[in-house]
Amino acid sequence: MKYSIVFVILSLSSCLATVPRPRGVSISMASYYQPGAKFRCLDGTKEYPFEYVNDDYCDCPDGSDEPGTSACQNGKFHCTNAGYRPTNILSSRVNDGICDCCDGTDEWDGNIECVNNCKELGKKMREEADRVRLLQEAGYQKKLQNIKEGKQMREEKKVELEELQKSKVDLEASKDEMEARKNEAETPEKEAKEKHEQAWNELVELKKAEKEKLRAEIAFAELDTNGDSKIDVSEIKVHSMFDVDSNGEVSDEEALEHLEEALEADLEHFTLKVWPNIKDVYKAPGTESKGDNQDDVEENKASSSDIPEVEGYDDDDDYIDDDDDDDIDDEDDGYMDEEVKEDTGNNEEEDKMPDYDDETKSLIAIADEARQQFTEADNNLRDTENKIRDLESYLGNDYGPEDEYSILKDNCYEYTDREYTYKLCAYSRATQRPKNGGSETTLGNWGRWDGPSDDKYAAQRYENGQGCWNGPNRSVKVHFKCGTENRVTSASEPSRCEYAFDFETPSRCTAPPNRSSDDIHDEL
Repeated sequence: MKYSIVFVILSLSSCLATVPRPRGVSISMASYYQPGAKFRCLDGTKEYPFEYVNDDYCDCPDGSDEPGTSACQNGKFHCTNAGYRPTNILSSRVNDGICDCCDGTDEWDGNIECVNNCKELGKKMREEADRVRLLQEAGYQKKLQNIKEGKQMREEKKVELEELQKSKVDLEASKDEMEARKNEAETPEKEAKEKHEQAWNELVELKKAEKEKLRAEIAFAELDTNGDSKIDVSEIKVHSMFDVDSNGEVSDEEALEHLEEALEADLEHFTLKVWPNIKDVYKAPGTESKGDNQDDVEENKASSSDIPEVEGYDDDDDYIDDDDDDDIDDEDDGYMDEEVKEDTGNNEEEDKMPDYDDETKSLIAIADEARQQFTEADNNLRDTENKIRDLESYLGNDYGPEDEYSILKDNCYEYTDREYTYKLCAYSRATQRPKNGGSETTLGNWGRWDGPSDDKYAAQRYENGQGCWNGPNRSVKVHFKCGTENRVTSASEPSRCEYAFDFETPSRCTAPPNRSSDDIHDEL
């Protein structure tokens, strides 16, 4: 029975092959063009004798009666192209002097000789198809491996995330415990430190008070010129430093004002009442007149400007005498100089707070250990939280229907043309930098998959890059193609500030087609 069916099919094929077809008609349409029967236009509108077919006159509105001539502008001529790919061309291109069919059947009037190169084209097409098939086969095998690794990676990260989320609970409890211990240890430490520092500050203030009292006693002795252990108005008036209105003399009122309205002051009154108000202006006897005579010195300098320069005079025409200089220095060595000498002569260690006692040091050591333990617990919790965020970010990304694109994550790929080096860090950003050196420009940050609605994973969009001058923010569209390696193959700027990368990856490859599906055949 099976052989009978095969025989019938072969017989029918043989019969169809012997049925003459009008020029420009394919085998699949031959049944509509039967000699001896009326021809119905393929759109069903009209019917004509078969002799009207290819009579070089367009009868049918759809041009179907003239498949082999150029009479109908909307007609179709079928190129058999045996050995290559059959195709249809417009009937208007028939006998136009240009060989459109590789078998030359469109130029049948003999005005031009067409070479039949269908076999050569078919051979090249088959070679290219074989190359593409091999590429797809190799890429697809890698894609299967990418899928396997991507799914495995996703499962591993899910497990890791679950473990980290569990450990986070314990780490939070540990941090809270360490923080409580730290706070508990810092309380006695703080109290001990404050007690020590308070004692030291009190001692410092006591030393300052004693020092200030000594300064007051010295000043009292210097102002008590008659040695009666009292300072009266007359002893104040002789000092120009107490000339409040700067009229050249100290009046009784000014003297009384400095004595705090007392006619005379003993040491106690001076120390408590007078000294606090005069200590900032007070100058030891013998030093206060130097500033007062400064104007006279300047006048003397000006008036002596015509004195010729001679040995023993300096540039300001003042006579240089080493002994006189010593005398002047001796006169300047008043109370304030003694104070400076005293201050600079002190050992710096005396002004430094002493170390804590052993008990306080022990409390500090305990608090330091508690702080260190808290810091470690806090850092461990922060590290875990950062890992959780990274895992959640990874698992939240779309790596393709089967995670085949996850292999690109955290990897960067570069492409260099004549001017720039472009870099794509998948799921992160795209950049550009001058080939000969210079700063890097961000072209876009990871945004989304941006393929067409029926092929979402054909492209990616990286957006919100650095702004262009008087233009939009830069962006990049990455077009994926099948390849055996992950690499950027080209970069361009189709429109201002909008870039395009071509990227080859095995993850884009599909299962290669069977050889039988090729549109390459010989047509009878």
